[in-house]
Amino acid sequence: MTIKKLETPVIIIGAGPAGATTSIFLSKAGIHHIIIDKEKFPRDKVCGDACSGKTALVLRRANPVWMEEIQAHEETFTPSFGITFVAPNGKPLDIPFTTTRTSETKAPGFTVSRLVFDNYLFQKTSSPYATVFEAATIKNIERNNNTVQVVFTENDITYQVAAKIIVGADGDKGIVRKTFINNSTPKAYAVGLRAYYQGITALHPDNYLELHFLPEIQPGYFWIFPLPNGMANVGAGILSETLRKKKINLREQMLNAIKNNPGLKHRFANAKLVDKIQGWGLPMATTREPVSGDNFILTGDAASLIDPFSGEGIGNALYSGMLAAEAIQKSIEQNNTTAPFFNTAYDDVVWKRLGDEFKISTTLQRLCNYPWLFNFVVNKAYKSPSLKNTISCMFTDMDLRDQLRKPSFYFKILFNR
Repeated sequence: MTIKKLETPVIIIGAGPAGATTSIFLSKAGIHHIIIDKEKFPRDKVCGDACSGKTALVLRRANPVWMEEIQAHEETFTPSFGITFVAPNGKPLDIPFTTTRTSETKAPGFTVSRLVFDNYLFQKTSSPYATVFEAATIKNIERNNNTVQVVFTENDITYQVAAKIIVGADGDKGIVRKTFINNSTPKAYAVGLRAYYQGITALHPDNYLELHFLPEIQPGYFWIFPLPNGMANVGAGILSETLRKKKINLREQMLNAIKNNPGLKHRFANAKLVDKIQGWGLPMATTREPVSGDNFILTGDAASLIDPFSGEGIGNALYSGMLAAEAIQKSIEQNNTTAPFFNTAYDDVVWKRLGDEFKISTTLQRLCNYPWLFNFVVNKAYKSPSLKNTISCMFTDMDLRDQLRKPSFYFKILFNR
């Protein structure tokens, strides 16, 4: 058997959005690294396929031209200008992502299949500083004498790689997290189902993302995210704990809603299911957990960075990859790969940038247990342009969004103040 030994400053396990973004920013910093992925690109990933303004922000920081490329290809990337909340009583509320839109305004977000988007990002990792291995199998990871050693195989060749830093971008069940993190700490999981449908009617002309808080799936939600060519990503998500306690069959409830819900059944009357319904687990960011340690950093799902309310993971994956690359650059400059260093340079930064957002989203997720409250807010906003504008601004203003956690916010709505 052929064995090759390699050395590199950084190893990235996983070339999805988090790993690819880490690689892209490491290359911008002139840092050599190796990327290892078990799949061959392009490959699919079960997901909601929605990319928020956070995704666009990171892409622009990486290279402003990339968002121009995306916006110029609506045959694969669908621009989205807002979101529609549908209360349990069936009343919709359209919320634009921006209240200052002009004819020149570009969409803050977009939807795209992960088959397309992940491959798009993966192609951007091409760089003199990046060495990529696809369809590779990790055999062993261990840490000895302040060095991480990874053994993997690709095309019948065994590689032994030594590095000072390893980045886990291979998901919450990936080998990096299992190797370096004590998994006895419980994580808040949700379960999601994804299906692709063609021919759904009454989609918003500006491709608004739809979140339906249906009685059939309380306290979870049902979504419809428009995609190119008359397609849409359709799915449902709910906390695993609720699923177990109430003994809910999420697939049955989702299909039942499509067939019988008064607000949905006519829209799916001639729609066709494309491919099979698939499910996946969502590691939620409800509490702060360690996302780094001696010689390692976790990003994306491996760091449990999915938004507890919206279920968004792509934007946070890209954002964490960018922050990981920044921390790694500082680590190399200061020749420090210890847990205390990464806790300050990475963990603290991640939670400073995203922590408040996660806290608010956790509160909003709990509000799903009170459908009457959703009905109340949507009914009021439906009649009040000022309240609707306030809710719209909450998507870009974290201080405003924090009002949703406070009883006084609902008191003011009740008395029209």
